[in-house]
Amino acid sequence: MSRRNAVAGASLSAYDSIFGGTDEEVMSSEVAKEKVEGQIVEVPLNELHEFKNHPFRVIDDEKMAETVDSIKEYGVLVPGIARPRPEGGYEILAGHRRRHASELAGKETMPMIIKDVSDDEAVLIMVDSNIQREELLPSEKAKAYSMKYEALKHQGVNGGRSLDKMAKEAGEGAKTVQRYISLSKLVEELMKLVDDGKLGIVQGVDFSQLTEEEQKILYVVLRDMKCSVSTEQSGKIKEIAKAGKFTRESVLGVLVVVKPKVRKVTFNAKKLDSYFDPTMTNEDIEELIIRLLDEWKERGGVD
Repeated sequence: MSRRNAVAGASLSAYDSIFGGTDEEVMSSEVAKEKVEGQIVEVPLNELHEFKNHPFRVIDDEKMAETVDSIKEYGVLVPGIARPRPEGGYEILAGHRRRHASELAGKETMPMIIKDVSDDEAVLIMVDSNIQREELLPSEKAKAYSMKYEALKHQGVNGGRSLDKMAKEAGEGAKTVQRYISLSKLVEELMKLVDDGKLGIVQGVDFSQLTEEEQKILYVVLRDMKCSVSTEQSGKIKEIAKAGKFTRESVLGVLVVVKPKVRKVTFNAKKLDSYFDPTMTNEDIEELIIRLLDEWKERGGVD
């Protein structure tokens, strides 16, 4: 028997010892945990449950189709990670997409590494196993970074060190991570504008400082006006809110910019030539026209 098959066989035995057999054959829960901890176990898909408040999308896109085809041909090559749930079954920490792909591929089980970890440790595993994906939306990063930040704080890591640690592990700047954490405070409607590219991240961070009620008022204004927002405008709206002067009218006052009409007058060169000496420069002609207009204006602007 190959090493891989031997490991799989041992894992299945560990799984069966927990979920199969008579009461006399089932080991105590503590011994069972030790037996399964860290091993690769084939777990029925209906026993694998989504992580609570999972921030990452699982969508049926081209990459999912490729994953399904791969699983049909080779199986799941990289096991997921899960932890036991008090109410039964397992909570997925890593492998939500693989689980969905396995289901689409017609599989009934999926290889999982079982870890008995705390809530905070579970969050760290879940976030770190997904945060490097290239196609993440701003909202996904925002929720994930926020969850990880809180988990690190619960573990006693202070705010500044948490940001530095997260930035280093994610390959991003600490300020960038902080911006995403701020974005997590946006109401769903404004967050979608950021995801859709209709609202910039900097503007989103400014608006995250507003109360939930203020954000909803702002969203209605943006929706009705169908306008873009500059960083200068978002900064002004943030300051208005800080001063306690936020109203629909004050927002409109910032967003509605009345551009002055620019009057452009052009002259036909041939027509002008009949009025001015050929030796006059453009500056001389302009000066003469302005002087004549001033005289005309002094007379009341009428002939």
